[in-house]
Amino acid sequence: MIELDSITKTYLLGKESVKVLDKISLKIEQGEFVAIMGPSGSGKSTLMNMIGCLDKPTTGIYTLSGENVSHYNDNGLARVRNQSIGFVFQQFHLLPRLSALKNVELPMIYAGVSKSERQTRAVEALGKVGLSDRMGHLPNALSGGQKQRVAIARAIVNKPKIILADEPTGALDSKTSIDIMEQFRELNEDEGVTVIVVTHESEVAAYANRTIFVRDGMIQQPPAAIRGASE
Repeated sequence: MIELDSITKTYLLGKESVKVLDKISLKIEQGEFVAIMGPSGSGKSTLMNMIGCLDKPTTGIYTLSGENVSHYNDNGLARVRNQSIGFVFQQFHLLPRLSALKNVELPMIYAGVSKSERQTRAVEALGKVGLSDRMGHLPNALSGGQKQRVAIARAIVNKPKIILADEPTGALDSKTSIDIMEQFRELNEDEGVTVIVVTHESEVAAYANRTIFVRDGMIQQPPAAIRGASE
């Protein structure tokens, strides 16, 4: 489903060229639950952006569901994101003046879904994450865990094949983090959604079936402690 072949990413900082990803080759099959780990500055977030079609490789080939998306323009990448990928971020990224229901409806507006269907699907998505009684609440009336559940509902409402979560528990307490990771586990096991989580927490990575460790822009064998937690 996801195949990266010798992907590199280089940025120009002034006159200096900085290589962030260095010939990364990677396959992730449909229905996998994968964690991406690595220290700060390792390139793991850049790798996530690449997988999520938020950025394009400098060299190499990225094939997603049979499509070579490596050189798509911005409109092409936006189409792929809207049709195939749901995003969940550490800081939730909810619009403060919109209710939970309206926040969840947003991706469907961009997808051209009718108003009546948007509401029906948003209600269903919020029900899946246990927020049927919070649909009319604004984000400032929700707890951190509830905000992240709204973000998950927004991510799944277009029925994507892939969920990409970037440090989804980073702003949450331990108990709420467990609840959120259980949500991802259910999406993966019950609905077959491919889940990819970027994290620095071994407790979060332990939910995944496979851990990819990134250092200095390259994929490396995970340290023994992390490897053991994922086995």
